Amino acid sequence: MDSFGQRIREQRAKKGLTQNELADLMFVSRKTISNWEVGLRMPDITMLIRLAKCLDVETYELFVPSSQENSPPTVIIVEDEPVLLSGFMHIINEVLPEVQSFGFISGEETLRFAGTTQVDVAFLDIELFGESGIDLARKLMALNPSVNIIFLTGHSEYTASALELHCSGYIMKPLTPEKIKTEIAHLRFPVKGLE
Repeated sequence: MDSFGQRIREQRAKKGLTQNELADLMFVSRKTISNWEVGLRMPDITMLIRLAKCLDVETYELFVPSSQENSPPTVIIVEDEPVLLSGFMHIINEVLPEVQSFGFISGEETLRFAGTTQVDVAFLDIELFGESGIDLARKLMALNPSVNIIFLTGHSEYTASALELHCSGYIMKPLTPEKIKTEIAHLRFPVKGLE
């Protein structure tokens, strides 16, 4: 949330607006803008869209730290079977050579990474050893609301849970280049470099 607040401050400054002026445009109090900028609160989706319009930016730009604007997109894949993870990484690198890709076998190491790095797209196995990919998705979304979650599974019974999270995609294994291309073409949050 701190980087989100920083992005609001940066974009507000670019527009030459004070907190009071932005608050007037948004029909909210100055305290609301201040709370967003210091990371105490997050706007809901309706306010987020209005905020982006008032600042003349795309919504996703409010979540991308300035230092990462020109960085290649970051894609992670979480699969607890090392052999599958290796194969999936190979396919991702073949289909998306322009991205930085990272593979993880556990939710714990994934969250450590996502706590310090902007993740643009996360391919998550739904059934991880001893943990749930659905729960991991919720935690990733709490860290970064604009992450695109694409579930990987051999089981169709998780579709409803995935849809409740408003994920970007749901791939039935095996993972193929064609399936990746299809899901990347329909991301919920646009990713610079993957248009």
